[in-house]
Amino acid sequence: MAIERVGVVGLGTMGAGIAQLCIQAGVETVGREVSAELGERAKQQIGRFLDRSVEKGRLAPAARDAALDRLTVTTEVGDLAGCDLVIEAAFENLAVKHELFRELEQAVGADAILATNTSALSVTEIAAVTERPERVCGMHFFNPAPLMPLVEIVRAERTEERVVEEAFAFAQRLGKQPVRCNDTPGFIVNRILLPLLNDCVRVLDEAGVTIDDLDKAMRLGAGWPMGPGTLADVIGLDVHVHATEALYEKLREPRMAPPPRLLRMVNAGKLGRKTGEGFYRYESSG
Repeated sequence: MAIERVGVVGLGTMGAGIAQLCIQAGVETVGREVSAELGERAKQQIGRFLDRSVEKGRLAPAARDAALDRLTVTTEVGDLAGCDLVIEAAFENLAVKHELFRELEQAVGADAILATNTSALSVTEIAAVTERPERVCGMHFFNPAPLMPLVEIVRAERTEERVVEEAFAFAQRLGKQPVRCNDTPGFIVNRILLPLLNDCVRVLDEAGVTIDDLDKAMRLGAGWPMGPGTLADVIGLDVHVHATEALYEKLREPRMAPPPRLLRMVNAGKLGRKTGEGFYRYESSG
């Protein structure tokens, strides 16, 4: 199936990044948000990112204008009717996603692919509320979506192999390097990375090490491009805690549970770069 029109549901940080990728790849894109204000804000954000590319000489002004012309924002799920692929990037809550997928299935054609960008929830459980679960898969992008090359293409229990291959090919069309995996808690990266970050946080207390020395040790001793404290601040400590709680609920492995230090930081509003303070302090929260 030729994917000519794509819908993106939820235009927060991840959804806006995915929409940007689509329009830059020449694909007509419909972004859906719960309010016109949020939709317009996302479109302006995408415009600013494209402007930076123009300033740096990576994108011609005409190409920027053409890309923005390919983006339509709406508050109506029904406006996604002509989409060949819809990528859901809404809040990580199963009830929210269930409601959305019921609505989406009614809005799009029978052959349309419904994909979720979930990072921790079960794609099989999300698909279970649909009448055509064979058309549902996971397309897990990484933050920031325009820059991170990886996309995990997740095969749910009843996903057709053709759907997996179509999603894989579309990710390649966006310039990504996709990988395929089955629907298991955390998929590939988060299943390995999240408990490892938890271990790093526990070492802060157990080994009496500073966050600077922990980051230095993992960069110089393990070859990490950035230390675990820096990485957690980029991810967002609240996002990390939410994801680890979801993994722990499924697997009941102690390493999956968020350490008390992280919970205290989240409760104090120290969420990382986006709030100006996490393991480190930042001059601005942008």
